Parts: sequence; structure tokens; C-alpha cells
Amino acid sequence: MANKIDQIYEDYWAYTAAWTDLNGDKFLNVLRCCINFFDTHNINNYSPEFYDKLQHEVQLITGIGGASVRKGINQMVKIGFLKPYLNGYVPEAKLYIQALTEKKRYSLLSKTIYSYGNFLNSMTSPSVEGDGQIKFLLKTLEEVGCIDKRALISLMTVDLEEYPKGYLTKEELDTVYQKVVDIDFIERKYNQLGHLMNLLSKLDDLKSHDGALYFKTDADRLFGDDSETRKNVRDPYLQRVYKSELEDESIAFYKSETPKCMLEGISHPVLIASHIKPYKDSNREEAFDVNNGLLLSKNTDSLFDLGYITFNNDGTICPSKVLSNDVIEHITQFRLNEHFINEKRLDYMAYHRAQVFEKRYNSYLAKKYIFEAV
Repeated sequence: MANKIDQIYEDYWAYTAAWTDLNGDKFLNVLRCCINFFDTHNINNYSPEFYDKLQHEVQLITGIGGASVRKGINQMVKIGFLKPYLNGYVPEAKLYIQALTEKKRYSLLSKTIYSYGNFLNSMTSPSVEGDGQIKFLLKTLEEVGCIDKRALISLMTVDLEEYPKGYLTKEELDTVYQKVVDIDFIERKYNQLGHLMNLLSKLDDLKSHDGALYFKTDADRLFGDDSETRKNVRDPYLQRVYKSELEDESIAFYKSETPKCMLEGISHPVLIASHIKPYKDSNREEAFDVNNGLLLSKNTDSLFDLGYITFNNDGTICPSKVLSNDVIEHITQFRLNEHFINEKRLDYMAYHRAQVFEKRYNSYLAKKYIFEAV
């Protein structure tokens, strides 16, 4: 019975890395090779023959073979760039190899592993249903405030299905750790702990201090333990990644050390990742699509979010007639640079004009009519 229990614990968070430098040429070249393979071959169903072909192409560019090739491919599956069972790749994979900066890649890595990663996945098996281990870890971090090595080792033995709320409390972590000690898990999985720590160090908004893992901001507990309430709350981690991508875009354009408001070009102490199509109206893909956002100052964000201003396709501001003349005169001196305008943003902006800006003005007219009628 003990051996069976040990084996169960061995399987849950099995992450080993063929490459630890996820920005290195070796990793990027293999990911590019896999993407090209799926773009070239129309694979409807898994077959060992196609998997052998993929391994052969990876071997040609790396010079490694056998188990090392499979380990590398499966690393990309577990992270989430490649879909299990030869089902292709996620959109972020191609963006990752096209990214020009390390910071951009780490933002894409963060989004990918949080949204698609699962350490139980492999290329030779159908995709495992449910959230992955990194999402579970981050939600546990939100709950307990920090995760040290003891807590991380405990998490590595957890069967996610036993915790449908999606995280562990401090008391649950302590209980799991005692089981870890009883089966000598720590000694056997020391290398996997190192691989996991290395992966976590590359994710946005995480910081290691004295061997413990924290969020860079809001290191204290972020939410209560009511999991039902959380279902309707904006996902905090993806929101951080979303804002980080907007900040990177701003820094790259202004060539500045700190992000600036995309409209005013000023490094305000507080900048808001403002949704163009409101978060409440967006599906999951739209909600965290960087093109559905602008990095704005608090005042500009308030005007934009409430529908008092919108943008024309050329970046000029369209103010509501509800605003006072001095506000209109001030805000219309600015113009959104064409660098921040693309087709996707224009599509989202069309929604904002029709569903936010126009509705705000129509609501004002309706209230004015009622007031004057009385």
C-alpha cells in the first residue's frame, strides 16, 4: 500500500526541464521547429508516425536524440505552448518566438502557463481537463501571502481534484507537508523542486526573497477564502500580466525607464490598464487581450471608462457634450499616437463608441428630458 501511495504522490507535479533558459536560442529554435511542423502537417488525429517525425525534426536542429528530445517536447507541452496529443500550439507560442525583448517573452510565458499549462499533460496523451498547477499555486499564494520551499514541496504532491476550490489554506499546507515528510518526498524530488523554482522565477509579478515566493505587489493576502465569490471577480494574475504588457508597450514607444500614459506621454505615479471594451462585456480572451487596453492616467481612465470621452480612428479625442467647456478644451489637446492604433484596437474602439460613449450621452439626454418635462 505504501508503494502505491508513494507513486501517486510522484505523479502530480512532475516537471523536469530540458532547457532552463527559456529565452535561449536552443529553446526558441525547438519551439519554432515545432510550430513550423504543425503549420506544415495537417494532423487530424494523434499517430506515433507523426510524433516520430516531429522528434526527428527536433533532433536535426538540436543534435540530441531519444529521451532528451521527448523531454524537451514534453516540457513545452507542460508549460502550455504545445497542445497535447499533436493538437498544435496555442496562439501565444508564435508570439513568444516573435517577441523582441526578454520582458515581452516572460509576459507571454506567464499568460501561457497560467492559462494552458498542466504538468500532467504530455504529447502522447489527450489533454488533462481542469486548471493547471501554476494557477493552483498562484491562487494559494493569494490565500497565504507567501510560499516558502516547505510550502512548495507540499504543493508538488497535491492532487488538484481533491481541492475543487482551487487553492490550499495555510492549515491544509501544514497537513500536506507532514505527509511529505512521512514518504521522504523531499530527498527524491530535490531536482524537480529546482526546475519548478527556476520556472516560477520567470513569471511576471513574482519575487523570491530569502527562499520564499511573493507577489511583487500586494504581497499580503489579496482575497478572502470565499471561492464562490471569486468566480465573478477579475482574475488578479492575468490582470497583472495584462497591465505589464501595456507597460512594456509604453516603455518601448517612449524609450523611457518607466511607463507613461499612452495619451498624455507623462509618467504619472499611478497608471491604469484601461479596458476599451469593458471587462464586464468581454469574454475571457478579450478581457486580457493587450489590444483591448490603453495605459492611461487615473483622470483620463475615469473619463474613458464612464463614456465621457472616446477616440476616433485617427487617435483624436471625441468628447461628450455633457462635459464642461474647460474639460473639453483640456482633454482635446491630446491625441493617441498612431503607434498605439492597430486593427484590433480599432475594432474594440468601435464597440466603445457605440456601447459606452453613445449610451452615456443617450442616458444623459433621457434624464434631461424627464427633468425638463417635470
